[in-house]
Amino acid sequence: MRLSVLIPVFNEEESLERIVARLAELPLEIEMVVVDDCSTDKTWQILKSLDVPGITRLRHDANQGKGAAIRTALKAATGDWIIIQDADLEYDPFDFPKLIEPIVEGRAKVVYGVRNLTGQKPLMRYGNQLLTFLTNLLYGSRIADMETCYKLLPRNLALDLQLECNRFDLEPEITAKVLRRGYHIYDVPISYQPREQKKLSPWKDGLPALRALVRYRFSGNGKH
Repeated sequence: MRLSVLIPVFNEEESLERIVARLAELPLEIEMVVVDDCSTDKTWQILKSLDVPGITRLRHDANQGKGAAIRTALKAATGDWIIIQDADLEYDPFDFPKLIEPIVEGRAKVVYGVRNLTGQKPLMRYGNQLLTFLTNLLYGSRIADMETCYKLLPRNLALDLQLECNRFDLEPEITAKVLRRGYHIYDVPISYQPREQKKLSPWKDGLPALRALVRYRFSGNGKH
C-alpha cells in the first residue's frame, strides 16, 4: 500500500525539518504532501531547502486554516491511503506501522490513533473528552478519540467526503461523514507528547467543532 502523508504547516520552523526526517526513516512506501499555510517565519524557506525524495511542497498565498491546508494536500495526494501528520512533534510517525496493521490484515478500513490525554492541560483534555462523548452519543459510535490527528483512511473515501471546514473543525467533519457512511472506526493506541503552546483554542475551536458534529448529523451534507 502506498501512503500519502498530508502535512499542514503554519510557522513550524523549529520542528518541520525533524518531522520530515523522521517520516523519511519509515520502512514504508510513502509520499509527503506538505502545505505551508502562508507561514510568517522561515517555514517555507526550510521546506524548499529539504532534500528528501517523495515530497511535494505547496504554499497558500493567504492563511486559510488547517482544514483548508489538508484539502489542498488531499487534492495533490496520489497514494492509496492518506493520513494527517501535524508538524509539531506531538505525534510520532513511527506509530504508522501499528495503524496500518489492521488494514493490511483486513480488519479495518478506517483507523484512528488514540492518544493518552493525561498530559494535556485540564481544559483541553476535558474538551477533547466531551467532544468524543458527544460524537458517540450523536452517531451511535464507540470511538475513543475523535479529535486525534491520526486518521488513516482510503484516499478515495477521503475525496468522497467533500470536506468543507477550514479550521480544526475538520476533525469532527471527517469523523461525522465517515460514520454517516456506515464505516466502523478502528482504534489503535499511539504515543503522544502534548506541547505547551497550542494553536488550537478550547473556546475558539471547541464550539465550531461542536457545531460541526451537530450540523453533519442532521443535514444532508453528512452523506452525499
